[in-house]
Amino acid sequence: MIRRATADDVEEIVAIYEPSFGLLDFLPRLHTHEDHLGFFGHCVRDCEAYILGRGFAILAGDCLTHLYVHPDEIGTGVGHALFEHVKTLRPEGFEFWVFQQNERARRFYEAHGAVAVEFTEGSGNEEKTPDVRYRWTSGS
Repeated sequence: MIRRATADDVEEIVAIYEPSFGLLDFLPRLHTHEDHLGFFGHCVRDCEAYILGRGFAILAGDCLTHLYVHPDEIGTGVGHALFEHVKTLRPEGFEFWVFQQNERARRFYEAHGAVAVEFTEGSGNEEKTPDVRYRWTSGS
């Protein structure tokens, strides 16, 4: 069951995020575990955070800022369920960013109807790594 995350879930969110983000071995490591706890605490408090098993999604307005699944759960349907949940929450559409080199995520989102609308060289993200902005709309 997908549920709204609370402050009590921050440790679990970080325990999902860190190994999942770690799969992106082309990215620099810029933050500590304590940084992650603080950041995701803020997200849970000030945004819409949802958790399902060992996966989570965070929305800030009409932007999906995070959708991560623990590496052991990739391919189990957790990511699919979370993305579908976000679609029901934002039926008019939403946007999100993905690193261009994250081919697994790009295939996943494109298979779920998202369309790439902008490619950048990465100057707008803290990793300074090329990324792509996606948009999902009900007409996609």
